[in-house]
Amino acid sequence: MLDDELGSSELGTLEFWEARYDSEIQNFKNHGDPGEAWFGEDIVDRIIKWISENVDKNVSIADLGCGNGHVLIELAQLGYTKLIGLDYSEKAICLANTIKDNQSLNIKYEVNDILLGLNGVYNVIHDKGTYDAISLSENSKEFREKYRINVHSALEASGYFIITSCNWTEEELKEHFKEGFELHCTIPTPEFKFGGKVGSVVSICVFKKK
Repeated sequence: MLDDELGSSELGTLEFWEARYDSEIQNFKNHGDPGEAWFGEDIVDRIIKWISENVDKNVSIADLGCGNGHVLIELAQLGYTKLIGLDYSEKAICLANTIKDNQSLNIKYEVNDILLGLNGVYNVIHDKGTYDAISLSENSKEFREKYRINVHSALEASGYFIITSCNWTEEELKEHFKEGFELHCTIPTPEFKFGGKVGSVVSICVFKKK
């Protein structure tokens, strides 16, 4: 249910992410390692495949909590041109810009806090882990509602909102976003079987704006 919360964690704090990305900046400068793909390469591949098969290359795509920009780099290499990465961590944006400039890619990055609203309106809004992090903040219920309202306001009427979560199931995400969104489809993820039940560690939902 919507009122069920996960409990706070350092993953829900800006300080944690600033320290993490500061370390990754140094690692990239010293070793050329851009850092890990959050949730793993397989999940990223599934998201990229769905976008490439369903979204025109000339539409605007915003990546919330873009981190090192891995998803946008993959999309840029496929020919998508209207790409913007948003993250409330200045260190994350610094890392993403450093990686982008090293590869000469046409991607825009901005420091932006989704809880304060998005600058602009987009055809596609993608989130892989940011909603999870917000769900681990001390004011998670209030912040999740602000997130939903701000994503809804920044999404074009015919656009897609793609969200990947390891903290919430498909049914829970449908419940969280039932106001203002309708489920368009889910992107299949690896399944496991335990105790006679089948489930997934990660959920990927594609919503459309009502």
